[in-house]
Amino acid sequence: MNLGFSLKRFGAVLYKEFIQMRRDRITFGMMIGLPIIQLFLFGFAINADPRNLPTLVEMGDNGPLSRAVIAGMQNSSYFAFTGAVSGVGEGEEALRRGTANFVVVIPEDFERDVVRGNKPEILIAADASDPSATGGAVAALSGIVNVAISETLTGPLAQQAGSAPFSMVVHREYNPEGKTSTNIVPGLLAIILSMTMVMITAVAIVKETERGTMEMLIATPVKPLEVMLGKILPYVFVGYVQTAVFLAAASLVFGVPFEGSVWAFFLGFNLFIVVNLALGFLISTAAKSQMQAMQLSFFTILPSILLSGFMFPFAGMPGWAQFIGQAVPATHFLRVVRKVMLKGGEVADVTGELWALIAILVVISGIAMLRYRQTLD
Repeated sequence: MNLGFSLKRFGAVLYKEFIQMRRDRITFGMMIGLPIIQLFLFGFAINADPRNLPTLVEMGDNGPLSRAVIAGMQNSSYFAFTGAVSGVGEGEEALRRGTANFVVVIPEDFERDVVRGNKPEILIAADASDPSATGGAVAALSGIVNVAISETLTGPLAQQAGSAPFSMVVHREYNPEGKTSTNIVPGLLAIILSMTMVMITAVAIVKETERGTMEMLIATPVKPLEVMLGKILPYVFVGYVQTAVFLAAASLVFGVPFEGSVWAFFLGFNLFIVVNLALGFLISTAAKSQMQAMQLSFFTILPSILLSGFMFPFAGMPGWAQFIGQAVPATHFLRVVRKVMLKGGEVADVTGELWALIAILVVISGIAMLRYRQTLD
């Protein structure tokens, strides 16, 4: 009996493993594709210092100094002026809906007050629900103002430039203390539900296939839609329990407010759960084992964390990354949660996000039922 090391036996086992790896295309694709996706996402899509943030302006005074301040903010690349508002209410509505990150208010007679030495104030209302998105821009304001003053106040007015002829007052809305937990905790609900709902559904259905009970179900006259609904709806209850625990902890432990409509949150929450359960059902039609189901589930969770605006500001990502992020369900539910909990959003404020979730649900459900019919065949 030869107890020594045999290169031939070793080579046979090694060859067998490579064959098995080649046959398991999903696992092999995950090993190659996941590092590449992470490289591109972290290298190109992730930006902790976002620029070109949508900004609105209320021009109470249109003098040279006012235009110089606005031009300086525009040239800094932090602010991208997308339009004008005509009142406080219109600016507040834009911040609440998320169509603008900043609203700059130039007061009336601003230029006259500067010349007279009255030191007027420019108000900048910032959406601070995501402190990391607006922090860099707010920090850069003092430098922008100094440049605008030095280039505009010339001649007899030059002496005004050295004594700060006006001030910039930043009003941080929805998170005045700039607490990170106020922004992160609501977003966590989207990530937690994505992780659990997708993985639980995919693994549970694949487990039935491995045990052979799915063959018994296929033999019955049950239609694909009926199977899909019957499989995913029980896990809706699990999502309800998770959300109830989460909301209680968010309020009692972290002091996160709930300012908006319960009905708006209820609609978005239910849509998001069903979308993730449908995604788990779709994964189960492609996975051949529970391990593959878990791998594919993790593959879908990565974009939910990186491209939804949960960890990194959505506005700071390049256009192509934002385009991909719009197809991620967590992106829209995260906006629903933050608008409702932090900004007092109503159903009308989240209608666009609800329609986006419905569209994603229709696409995923259609593909899942098509895949399930192919499995039957």
